[in-house]
Amino acid sequence: MQSLRNSEINIEEFYLRYGAMVLRRCRQLLKNEERAKDAAQEVFAKLLINKKQLKDQYPSSLLFKISTNTCLNMIRDHRNRQLQDGEDILESIAAYDESEEKIVMQDILKKIFKKENPSTREIAVMLYVDGMTHQEVADEIGLSVSGVRKRIREFRSRAKTKREIYYEE
Repeated sequence: MQSLRNSEINIEEFYLRYGAMVLRRCRQLLKNEERAKDAAQEVFAKLLINKKQLKDQYPSSLLFKISTNTCLNMIRDHRNRQLQDGEDILESIAAYDESEEKIVMQDILKKIFKKENPSTREIAVMLYVDGMTHQEVADEIGLSVSGVRKRIREFRSRAKTKREIYYEE
């Protein structure tokens, strides 16, 4: 794709080139084919609505981020609707099947990511959650493979330090 910096993005070209990636991400997060298709459609609708404000720099990263946010919003909205439809919040909490260790780990992750650069968080999710290779992440983010490795190495070092501090508290 030729670079059209500071010019309007080409929605059709983005859809043809990145539509499958967006749908894969939505499937992965939503675990439901119909909801994933709806989410992917919403991603490109958002792109269409906001195309004058967006640049075509790093389009795969932009679409990955919009896909993730769209799906997370759909998950949150679905959960909120379930609660409003009569599900008792106390029953929901009581039935929540989380071990204490998992809750502690989630708290640690929140603290670790709190001050991280959003792109570092995105790289970590792509590598450790989505199972992408360093090369795939580099292609998505627009960095070299060595740049991705360096960011993750530095992140892991900071994360290890934060985890040690957390357990000392």
